[in-house]
Amino acid sequence: MAETKYDVIIIGAGSIGVPLAMALAKAELKTLVLDAAPSPGQGQNKCAIGGLRATHSDGSKIKTCLRSLEIFSTWKEKHGDDIGWIKGGYLFPVYTERDEAVLRDLLKVQKGFGLDIDWIPAEKVRALVPGIADKDLRGGTWSPGDGSASPLLSINAFYRRAVKLGAEFRFNEPVTEILKEGGEVKGVRTARGRYEAKWVVNAAGAQAAAVSDLAGVKVPVRPDCHEAGITEPAGRFFDPMVVDIRPGDKSKNYYFYQNWEGQIVFCLTPQPPIWGDDRRSTSEFLPEISRRMVSLMPNLATLRVRRTWRGLYPMTPDGFPVVDFPAALKGYVLAVGMCGQGFMLGPGLGEALAAHLGGKPSAADREMLAGFKLERSFAGQEKLK
Repeated sequence: MAETKYDVIIIGAGSIGVPLAMALAKAELKTLVLDAAPSPGQGQNKCAIGGLRATHSDGSKIKTCLRSLEIFSTWKEKHGDDIGWIKGGYLFPVYTERDEAVLRDLLKVQKGFGLDIDWIPAEKVRALVPGIADKDLRGGTWSPGDGSASPLLSINAFYRRAVKLGAEFRFNEPVTEILKEGGEVKGVRTARGRYEAKWVVNAAGAQAAAVSDLAGVKVPVRPDCHEAGITEPAGRFFDPMVVDIRPGDKSKNYYFYQNWEGQIVFCLTPQPPIWGDDRRSTSEFLPEISRRMVSLMPNLATLRVRRTWRGLYPMTPDGFPVVDFPAALKGYVLAVGMCGQGFMLGPGLGEALAAHLGGKPSAADREMLAGFKLERSFAGQEKLK
């Protein structure tokens, strides 16, 4: 067996665990990542649709995603891998007075945390998305620095970089026990052996609550089910991720964009939520989202859908992640409850967490995690979930 003593053990090789391993290895911390799957990104990462935004309603999420965007947008230039990055921006078109008031009010918070975003008039919306429904269009908010990338290409690029920097990955090896003594983490156990570490990070995505039970720390994370789909490719005819926040008959909102290969990728937020871990596609999803998308953009009607799939959003009661160091168990770290945004949060969180675990967090690193404490009321709500 390889050496069993590490600085950090990460449970989960997904959207959070892999970029965290990359950042830890870069900081020269000896890192082991354990995952029950046979390769990286086989949990919810491969269900992500690829949207990357700093357009949130909270300072911690905005700051974290701004750092992630810097990593995604410069990856090819710095490391050579094409990860499908497109700086397409995020567009929230508005058709009601109420939605305009909500989004305009959020602009004050977003700009205050350094986000490049503004209200744009209806003619600018039409220019960005030719063919968008014109009736009652009031304008919208537009954040040009946001974009998209391929979750598959990105997770594998991050994995290769992490391995090159010295991180060790063990697949097909689920953690069966978190070892602790005297209120302190000592490591983990799997069917293949015992691994010791000063830090154990729970980055287990939809399984985060069950993994945290092994540590004796309860976390309010439970998955709900979201479906997505992808069309055949078409010539590029718009760039932004389009987010329609109006509610529908069976959905709270929906969103779609054209990826680097010309395919339209789409998803919706079911209303009411569908709690559980059922990954089977349904017969209701495609009729609901097709009706809504074609109503907004009639020229989408002729595109053929190639496939649909269903993934899990590890949700917290307030829609914000839990990234913290619980006092109940020294050395145990939570990086859970990403609420379906692990792909966009992962690289930024990885760098901030690595700085904390290395004992050298900057003021910016501390600010990024400040809003993600476990001990909070969970009474508020993320306004742009």
